[in-house]
Amino acid sequence: MTGVFAVSLCRAQNAEAPGDCLGIDFDPGHPVTIAKIIANQPQVHFLKNVSDQASCPAATDACQQKAYVIPGDLVLVGKTGGAFSCVSYESPNARKVSWTNDWLPTGSMTPVMPSPVPSRADWIGTWVHSAGHITIAAGKEGKLSIKAEGFYAAAQNVHTGVLDATAKPANGLLQFADDGTISFSKENDDKGSCLVRMQRIEALLVVEDNNACGGAMVTFTGFYRKK
Repeated sequence: MTGVFAVSLCRAQNAEAPGDCLGIDFDPGHPVTIAKIIANQPQVHFLKNVSDQASCPAATDACQQKAYVIPGDLVLVGKTGGAFSCVSYESPNARKVSWTNDWLPTGSMTPVMPSPVPSRADWIGTWVHSAGHITIAAGKEGKLSIKAEGFYAAAQNVHTGVLDATAKPANGLLQFADDGTISFSKENDDKGSCLVRMQRIEALLVVEDNNACGGAMVTFTGFYRKK
């Protein structure tokens, strides 16, 4: 459980300043780093950006945000600036899209490795998230069938996204581009294809995409729990 959340995209923007943390970039060549909060304190508060206050991020009361994480929470980790790391966090139990993108002390977390060789059964099931659901079923020749629907509630309407792909897990990852018939590559990312990568971490399905899998603001990125 955490405190108050700031709602924003889980993606960094091109104009991001070195001292600002606006989200996590998608890299077709490398899975996102996932870390667990291990601090010896009940709450670890997020820290402000340099654009909020010139002296931040820093371990001071002036830089401390209201939002916080607690030991055991998982976060997505991006760039590191000195003693602080840019992270994106949303509770897997959140009922609505509610990402916090801010700095945390690097020493308050430790990297978590994905399951090295998940079995097909480890992937299969219906996985739910505040912005949608993913159903993974057994396919032919060791492949898996992935079907999903995501949404983003805008001011005037609801933007949606759909996944319908077939892919085979490899090296502990389940990743695909569009329907799985084209390569998961930077070239296809640059062309605007929908790229999705999944990892099994503890009891969760951790998903990241390149923000090209649906309407405006729609992303499947997040921590999914099995229904």
